[in-house]
Amino acid sequence: MTVNQVGLVVHSGRAEAVAAARTVRAWCAEHAVGCTDIDVWHQGSRHSAREEVDAAHDPDLIVTLGGDGTFLRGARLAAENDALVLGVDLGRVGFLTEVPAAVVREALDAVQEERIRVENRMLLTLRASCRLEVPAHMEALLRYGRGPMLPPPRVRTECQAGGDWGVALNVTALNDVVLEKLARDRQVSVAVYLSGQLLASYSADALLVATPTGSTAYSFAAGGPVVSPRAEGLVFTPVAPHMVFNRSVVAAPDEPVALRVLERSGQAAVSIDGQLRGVLSPGDWIGVYAAPRRLKAVRLGPTGFYGRLRERMNLTDAPAALADGGAAPLWPVSTPPPGDLAHLAMPAAPGGVPELP
Repeated sequence: MTVNQVGLVVHSGRAEAVAAARTVRAWCAEHAVGCTDIDVWHQGSRHSAREEVDAAHDPDLIVTLGGDGTFLRGARLAAENDALVLGVDLGRVGFLTEVPAAVVREALDAVQEERIRVENRMLLTLRASCRLEVPAHMEALLRYGRGPMLPPPRVRTECQAGGDWGVALNVTALNDVVLEKLARDRQVSVAVYLSGQLLASYSADALLVATPTGSTAYSFAAGGPVVSPRAEGLVFTPVAPHMVFNRSVVAAPDEPVALRVLERSGQAAVSIDGQLRGVLSPGDWIGVYAAPRRLKAVRLGPTGFYGRLRERMNLTDAPAALADGGAAPLWPVSTPPPGDLAHLAMPAAPGGVPELP
């Protein structure tokens, strides 16, 4: 594709990110491509994704320089503008970023010359019984010393409104939507519905709905499954539930997950991709479901998800298995795949052209 405008999201607290940003700006100047820094860490007030991309002159490519947190900020903007997003990896344990900083110039060349694969990542959106907002007296307490919070989510005015279906909120989540307790001394009690049917009422520290992309984030830390980011589905995971059934449930992408705060429960905070966006009172609810649009993530080569999983989770081989021999790093194929396997994303034969995911 032809890149006309780049939006740059930089973790300015890291020297290597600042240096990589200079490389991106230089590349843009050489190719007559507009480039605007998008400061999502405003010292004053935060802005909606629409306001951010408008100020950045409607970028068709968002480049993030940092770790997964920086990528999530860029993804929020890319989803709003239906732009591509390229994550430059400067993090430590994340799964979202694509290329190391040393090859950012080559990565931009590949995007401009269309030598890429666009991977469509599932996003979540939600409806709620009421508009989400954080009460003024809670804001300073809940942001835990961090910078200004995002503004309250807007209502999607183009959607049919009201009634039993609540209001459609103009938000997207690449990782997860989390409903968590506010009071340290009590859990939140929540009725959980899958595809309109009651699954169970939980008393827990938190309940979350994750995408396959977000399965390696909070959901994984809470004991949820690892899901390929190329899959589609909603991963529901309770966090420290006070009940015997503490397993995750993976719902189909067309099966919404609704969370309703019970009448005698305490209040609960709603976080979207780690950003606090509102507080629910007893009787309030949110319904989480797959967004109709997808995030368009730039991929430059074969998927590295499983290798990254092995590396960043420090997976080790069973001693009993090692006693029986060593394993090759890839499935050791040396010939082209047979016809019944040709449609699969498999490693290429040695010396061949790798298959893109």
